[in-house]
Amino acid sequence: MSVTIRDVAKAANVAPSTVSRVISDSPHISDKTKRKVQKVMAELGYHLNYNARNLAQQSTKTIGIVVKHSTQASMYNTFFPEVIAGISALCSKYDFSISLTTGESEEEIYNDTVKMVRGKRVDGMIVLYSKEDDKVVPYLVDADIPFVVIGKPVHSQGQITYVDNDNVQAAKEATTYLVDLGHKNIAFIGEDTQFEVDEARLNGYLSALNEKNTPIKDEYIKSLKFDAAEGRKIAGELLDVAEPPTALVVASDLNALVMLTALSEKNIKVPQDMSIICFNNSVLTQVSNPPLTTMDTHIFQLGYESANCLIEIIDEPSTFNKSIIVPALLIERQSCLQM
Repeated sequence: MSVTIRDVAKAANVAPSTVSRVISDSPHISDKTKRKVQKVMAELGYHLNYNARNLAQQSTKTIGIVVKHSTQASMYNTFFPEVIAGISALCSKYDFSISLTTGESEEEIYNDTVKMVRGKRVDGMIVLYSKEDDKVVPYLVDADIPFVVIGKPVHSQGQITYVDNDNVQAAKEATTYLVDLGHKNIAFIGEDTQFEVDEARLNGYLSALNEKNTPIKDEYIKSLKFDAAEGRKIAGELLDVAEPPTALVVASDLNALVMLTALSEKNIKVPQDMSIICFNNSVLTQVSNPPLTTMDTHIFQLGYESANCLIEIIDEPSTFNKSIIVPALLIERQSCLQM
């Protein structure tokens, strides 16, 4: 038979209400009493019935996570496991669980978000992206449910709490680093400018070239969606221009690996013939050959801070909307060379 609060109270020689207050971490119970009751709970093998408590509190103790791409595609994205790890680390402190949206298209992910909210299956949502023409964020605003965005909102910034890097500044710093190494022909390989992060990094690249009086060439700006064949095509196009670039700013670490492979197939050595700098500082950038110079965007911290902001809003709905900017840090490795 399962152990009850009354069993714990009897063994600890306290009132059942005291045990309840210990479970809810009431500030009105002394630390000595808390330790005493918690010790008895452990000895008796008492486990809190979360479903009953959550029902009484009208809370699910669950946070919904809206993924950027399809569920399957997210698993191949180095951003995804690291940001989830950050969210999970904070949630575990407050006994929150997480629930991921499922779907293989934007429409399916949107529909699953609606089901989560209307079904009252979550207390709040974290959206792992910010993009133009998105249906999820406007829906969450209208639904009046607590939510946080990772990324700078495209619209209604003052009405939305978000956590982000200064991606313009990060890309500017990455590009300036290459210019200062003597590179004059620098290409940019983005992913999808519908997403705010990619647009911001492109703007940072352009800003750095302007400030350094370095020519901006349209043929140097490419988009790549983690595809080996497309990577080979882009490498061929860049090498065939009248003045091929000597350096690449690549907006994601996965695409940097694609380009590293594509250039190797064309006997272009990194960094001897081509320098590469990328973003995110995932483990892949550390074990690639050569290890990649990168802007560390502290993905774990982005997840951690977003969960912290959301739980604050859930606990105190009158909390003011705010933005938290997590700094990016240049990590020098072996993929860039002085000209």
